[in-house]
Amino acid sequence: MLGDIAPADLGTCDAHDHLFLRSPQLPGQELDSADAAAAELAAFRAAGGHGVVQWTPHGMGRRAERLPELSRATGIHLVAATGLHQAAHYTPEFIDRLRAVGLADLFFRELTEGIGESGVRAGLIKVAGGFHGLDDHARWTMASAAEAHRATGAPIAVHLELGTGALDVLDLLCGEFAVPPHRVVLGHLNRAPDLTGHLQAAESGAYLAFDGPSRSHHATDWRMPDAVRSLAEAGYGDRLLLGGDTTTAAARSVNGGPGMPHLLRRLGPRLARTVGEELVERILTVNPGRAFGVEWG
Repeated sequence: MLGDIAPADLGTCDAHDHLFLRSPQLPGQELDSADAAAAELAAFRAAGGHGVVQWTPHGMGRRAERLPELSRATGIHLVAATGLHQAAHYTPEFIDRLRAVGLADLFFRELTEGIGESGVRAGLIKVAGGFHGLDDHARWTMASAAEAHRATGAPIAVHLELGTGALDVLDLLCGEFAVPPHRVVLGHLNRAPDLTGHLQAAESGAYLAFDGPSRSHHATDWRMPDAVRSLAEAGYGDRLLLGGDTTTAAARSVNGGPGMPHLLRRLGPRLARTVGEELVERILTVNPGRAFGVEWG
């Protein structure tokens, strides 16, 4: 938010979270309070955090104009996203307007010129797959993301619905659209603890994000350490990321939920008992800088 930094300067990073978020799929649980966002970032900072990658895409209440002041006030590096979520998060009229203006052009402008009038440039492109497959909306958004990636070098972060469909996403983005696999971040793999599927995805060279818990995505939390250990033992420790993915107001630590601090207070130490402190440190520091660094030309 405050200008480009070297990847190594991102520090201990929550690789997938949300400060602001609004969706008709989450009525009454909007993340729209700047004061609550500041309190959550302060709690994350107190737990040892230095960077947060916010995956909230276009049209879902990003409030990008508030991010620079939050970064300055809390000392946390913040990265914003462009992109588009599943169609269910928008009205048909909103989608029609985007088709008219050109989605790839929108992504490009938000990556190079800024989000709206805020002047805040996005640093990644967020898109979404479906449950064990890709519909026409997903193919459209991913085609647009690939075009914007080629023009800017920005990474593409993918919401996998309930952790499924990773190989379909990779076939489309890295196969048909020729996006380099190491420029793709696959999110929510913790929601589908399919170790064989994880290994297949890792073999592509993509980054694998285990991003939770929030109150709505906790059923498989206890399987996450085994999944990370399996991938590390197979030689993919340099491709792993951890995030909080706080998607509702109730999930924030300031409201009694796990929130951003849980990543460092509980999840990191728990994972270290399984794979060791050295790997956890790399997952929280080195890997995010590499995954979200922009590669030009």
